[in-house]
Amino acid sequence: MKAVQYVEFGKPVEVREIPAPEPGPGQVLLEVTAAGVCHSDIFVMSQPTGSFGPNAPLTLGHEGAGIVAALGDGVTGVELGDAVVVYGPWGCGTCHACAQGKENYCARAAELGIRPPGLGAPGALADYVLIDDARHLVPIGDLDPVQTVPLTDAGLTPYHAIKRSLDKLYAGSTAVVLGVGGLGHIGVQLLRALSATQVIALDVSEDKLELARASGAHLAIRSDDKAADIVREATNGLGAQLVLDFAGVQPTVDLAAKCAATESDLTIVGIGGGTLPVGFGLIPFECSVSTPYWGTRAELIELIDLARRGAVSAHVERFPLDRAPDVYDRLHHGRINGRAVLVPGT
Repeated sequence: MKAVQYVEFGKPVEVREIPAPEPGPGQVLLEVTAAGVCHSDIFVMSQPTGSFGPNAPLTLGHEGAGIVAALGDGVTGVELGDAVVVYGPWGCGTCHACAQGKENYCARAAELGIRPPGLGAPGALADYVLIDDARHLVPIGDLDPVQTVPLTDAGLTPYHAIKRSLDKLYAGSTAVVLGVGGLGHIGVQLLRALSATQVIALDVSEDKLELARASGAHLAIRSDDKAADIVREATNGLGAQLVLDFAGVQPTVDLAAKCAATESDLTIVGIGGGTLPVGFGLIPFECSVSTPYWGTRAELIELIDLARRGAVSAHVERFPLDRAPDVYDRLHHGRINGRAVLVPGT
């Protein structure tokens, strides 16, 4: 089968021919119908190849959709031919967090060597992907897999981040979205679907600001040295009750702090390496700073239901699997608007 693999540190990904996996006891084999491309993949490619142990070279792709193609012994809950998406943050299934469906915060995953597909385990940028347990699959029925697959990360991550702050998104409140890329444009839609808050989107790209407006932002402005003043003016000098930084680089983290209101939530979602000094007088009073990770399986089920009702839809650019090296180059240079999705067999 074809697979997009990270083979050598500092080199572009390669589309290679590798053996198709076979499901063992409890495992499910998916024929991949769509797989998303994410900035987290570029972070993975900044790590030494050898850090992935027996899974090096690593097949990328932590956003996966597919058709159930084969079942290992003892599998229940899914049937051959089911259309599903993959819940990516795999955990042990038995610790306190996993018992609540919070496998994204599994206490034992590192200890047991459990890694998400495409972020340590073989991922979905391939003709087939092996899933460790049927509980990590969510049915999508007749939804378009290409449109739906970004929801497994680019949708689930902002959904989780926003849901925890919904009590602050009352009528008259403001939410600021920093970075309107794959996650940010879905974040804008979710804020509009889930709350009555005013949504202000900030980005350095005019194309992404247009996407923010199309996604429902009330105000979309350039992320520059005037942006914080514009946010303050739009909020009667108070600042925003929720600030979501989907870039996480130092300039956006610094700007996020300037946009936050007293008793606000400042949520750093992006993994750009920026840091925020926290202390008395450094950020607004009772401003809560958090760094959430992905989301729960229950939240992914909820999100799929929102998609089925038309409340959220990813803006995607479709590419064949063979275009993967070019797609990653475009992503690295900011030339993807929304989410890039690779489609095997096209």
